[in-house]
Amino acid sequence: MSRDILIIQGHPDPAGGHLCHALADAYVLGAREAGHRVEVLDLAQIEIPFLRTQQEFEHGTLPETLAPARDAMMRAQHYVIIFPLWLGTMPALVKAFLEHIIRPGIAFLYQEKAMPRQLLKGRSARIIVTMGMPAFIYRWVFLAHGVKVLERGILKFVGISPVRTLYIGGIGAPDKAPIAAWINKVRQMGQRGE
Repeated sequence: MSRDILIIQGHPDPAGGHLCHALADAYVLGAREAGHRVEVLDLAQIEIPFLRTQQEFEHGTLPETLAPARDAMMRAQHYVIIFPLWLGTMPALVKAFLEHIIRPGIAFLYQEKAMPRQLLKGRSARIIVTMGMPAFIYRWVFLAHGVKVLERGILKFVGISPVRTLYIGGIGAPDKAPIAAWINKVRQMGQRGE
């Protein structure tokens, strides 16, 4: 069964050419081979201002530069969010994007005397994170805290479930990390639409 998939490329370098970009390309290739419909948002190519007040978050107008991203989020059944680990979590560009998109009226609605209504229910997500440290250290020593915030406090809060993660560690290691194997693994994920 084909799915509508949105890849959110979160590497903040507008020049591209990083492993995150190769992973996104591999996912797109695999997904299209299997007949899935795929859109890609390259956050580094979008003007994303920072929100600075609660008033702006709750009642502000979505910037025009993010309207196509909002529409793509609404069309998609599955999200693939790819970014490098920076200071233990997602880069500020990814967080700024999510603050605009995962907000009242788009991703959830406040309700009186009840939990917010989840507007993205029925969608799933895959988080792919690259990092310099070994992935098991991030998971077991640091408890993957920065990614858990994204998974539980943002995505699941608005109804996105299941949320699966892939940690790719040891990037830039002197023993040459198995980049081709990771790219192939992500291509296979794309074929399965997961």
